[in-house]
Amino acid sequence: MVLRSCCKFGPVLVWFRLGYVVLLWLCVTHLRCARAETKTVVQKDAEFDVTYNDTVTSDNQTIYAFNHTVSRNKTEGVRVTVDVLSEGAESSPILFVVRQKQAVLSFQVPLILRGLYQRKYPYAHVGRTLCQPPTRSLTETQYFFVDVSTLSSLGTHYQLRISRVDSFTLHTDKKFSFTASPSQPQYFKYVFPDGVDTVIVKVNSEMTFPCSVMSIQDIQCPVYDLDNNVAFIGMYQTMTKTAAITVQRKDFPSNSFYVVVVVKTEDEACGGPLRFYPLRPDELIDAGNRSKTLDVVVSPAISSDVYVMGMLFCLGIFLSFYLLTFLVACVENKRMHRRREGLLNPTDMSPAETASLLGKPGVNPVSPYEYGSFVDNASTLSSEAITDSIASDANYGYMERSLESVAGRSRQESLSSIEEDDYDTLADIDSDKNIVRTKKYLCVSDLARKDKRVLSKKYQIYFWNIATIGVFYALPVIQLVITYQTVVNVTGNQDICYYNFLCAHPLGNLSAFNNILSNLGYVMLGLLFLLIVLQRDVIHSRALDRNDLNALECGIPKHFGLFYAMGTALMMEGLLSACYHVCPNYTNFQFDTSFMYMIAGLCVLKLYQKRHPDINASAYTAYACLAAVIFFSVLGVVFGKGNMVFWIVFSVLHILATMLLSTQLYYMGRWRLDSGILRRIVYVIYTDCIRQCSGPMYIDRMVLLVMGNIVNWSLAAYGLLKTPNDFASYLLAIAICNLLLYFAFYIIMKLRSGERIQCMAMVCILFTAVVWGFALFFFFQGLSTWQKTPAESREHNRDCIVLSFFDDHDIWHFLSSIAMFGSFLVLLTMDDDLNNVQRDKIFVF
Repeated sequence: MVLRSCCKFGPVLVWFRLGYVVLLWLCVTHLRCARAETKTVVQKDAEFDVTYNDTVTSDNQTIYAFNHTVSRNKTEGVRVTVDVLSEGAESSPILFVVRQKQAVLSFQVPLILRGLYQRKYPYAHVGRTLCQPPTRSLTETQYFFVDVSTLSSLGTHYQLRISRVDSFTLHTDKKFSFTASPSQPQYFKYVFPDGVDTVIVKVNSEMTFPCSVMSIQDIQCPVYDLDNNVAFIGMYQTMTKTAAITVQRKDFPSNSFYVVVVVKTEDEACGGPLRFYPLRPDELIDAGNRSKTLDVVVSPAISSDVYVMGMLFCLGIFLSFYLLTFLVACVENKRMHRRREGLLNPTDMSPAETASLLGKPGVNPVSPYEYGSFVDNASTLSSEAITDSIASDANYGYMERSLESVAGRSRQESLSSIEEDDYDTLADIDSDKNIVRTKKYLCVSDLARKDKRVLSKKYQIYFWNIATIGVFYALPVIQLVITYQTVVNVTGNQDICYYNFLCAHPLGNLSAFNNILSNLGYVMLGLLFLLIVLQRDVIHSRALDRNDLNALECGIPKHFGLFYAMGTALMMEGLLSACYHVCPNYTNFQFDTSFMYMIAGLCVLKLYQKRHPDINASAYTAYACLAAVIFFSVLGVVFGKGNMVFWIVFSVLHILATMLLSTQLYYMGRWRLDSGILRRIVYVIYTDCIRQCSGPMYIDRMVLLVMGNIVNWSLAAYGLLKTPNDFASYLLAIAICNLLLYFAFYIIMKLRSGERIQCMAMVCILFTAVVWGFALFFFFQGLSTWQKTPAESREHNRDCIVLSFFDDHDIWHFLSSIAMFGSFLVLLTMDDDLNNVQRDKIFVF
């Protein structure tokens, strides 16, 4: 019965519960509606330049209605300024919503801006500029509304003021000053005047900090003018004291743009200190006063005519060297033609006098082929060619080979069948090499005994290797810098590249065409040097083909492979420097310096090869050493900044390499690095320093090596103590110092040995020295530096100084390319005075 009763009343209970739920829902809805009806919405007609003091709670909402007349021919800004006067408003901020015709701007006060590590900075004073919607009518009345609301049940007192910005439009070449802060960004409008296609926008400040951002944005709403969104669109730069952006009309269809200036919440992006660390979670930090006074000016950039003048100026400078070389060649050919006629047709001399003249020592009959060269032994442009250098030296027991047998040897044998490792071409064995190369006084004939075909092939490898290296190095570099430039153009982040923005002239997609164009000199002068070397090579090869005894047995042995490699390296330096300046920055600086190391190393090798052709380093060894240098350069750039472990390791390796090279040079390679090296060192110290105090056998070499070790040890100590940030330049300074030291030693020893420097060679030396001096002056101007932040780097930017197109660094490119070309000519011609001197009369040093 009980069970039957429960089943009978079950449906009634279900319906009762359902009705109860519905009744409860109706009650809650009624209460919500009643509460909503109690919230007051007040709309006020408001006016410009009037300060409204009011209080807002969760129960009331205030709407301010404004109207103003907008003219199509006149642009004026509207600025909203809000102050929150109540304490503790951070927990329940006031929300301001500005509703316009085609835009909505909303922000809360206090405004919370975030920094690194999610730091929170509240700002109770906020000022924002409204984006002006476009109008098609000549004049139009537009309305906008400011809604003020909060979720706080407590009353929050605020001040609201709407004002007009009369100086909202920037004018060409007129400076305008203003103040900005993180919560009060500023932006202004600029319209391209007729006839102006490119302008440069410059923002300056006397204050280094706080850090700021300048942005160029299209005329559209909304305008991104806060620290957390300014990088969303357009082009932008961080700045401390200065920033400059070149703007082209073609990038803005409306023929106008906004200049936006935002002050960042923290200074870390500009290299400033990182404050308030560590932090407690969700802690609000008082940022203090971060207002910054700035001024902005928009000036027309250069016209297309200036681009044309800059290109013609660049081409004119370097084509003049081609013309000068051609004129010198013509003059020298004419002079040598007259000399040849005087020697072959001595009309004013008796036969006996002629025979006497031709029989004098050092005066040889001049071959007709020699008159085609740029310069002979009286000129610095005479050719250095591949010479057999088989001077016999009977004084030391060698088998003397007659000049007739040497002259009769055919030069038509195939070089492809000759390998340096196949045979040495020396009549002696290793013990005899020790006798020759350890003599107290060496002549060039002692170190120029290998077959000329072997040495020719050996030194040609330098050229082919560097050409191969250049191709494999340049292709990925070009691809990478194109990617860099694309990223800059797409993102608008101009902090990626370290330009001199005050003198950066874009062309197409290239941001700084002038820095790229100025590298043309390296390529053109490198090509000119190759042509000079090729001409000398051809002339001297003809002399060897006809078995000219003067070419076979006199003068410094002439091998052109290293010269070809030097000219190629100069051209590659121009190409890679141009690639680097497409977007110069921290990650690609090695592009600009790699072939500078190559050039310095090749110059040292060429100096050494002049008097040591048989024992100079092979191309494989030389390039392997240069590869190690570039490897350390990259490591230093990436890990060297402030890393004492790296500097200790590098300094130790630097000193060890210096000592090993010094030993190699002092003993002419006649020593071994094996397990017995320590025993031999102890023995030498005992016999030469303890048992009897004897001076070094090779005084001149010892002086050079002692000076070299002092210089290198000093540089190693400097790097260890100072740890310079620019490791690549520090490494390049080591290479240049060693090159200059060896070159000075070579010149001093040349003069000390009774040799002379011809007039043209002396002119090249003096000219090159002067040009290097001016070039280094412009190099140390330092228009930008990637060791600092982009904002700090821009503090070094300067205006153009030549034709309103080239800056100081471009002048460095011009002068350094000319100076390198001159340095190559010095190496090419400095020993032309020995062209008629037997090799057993030329000293080795």
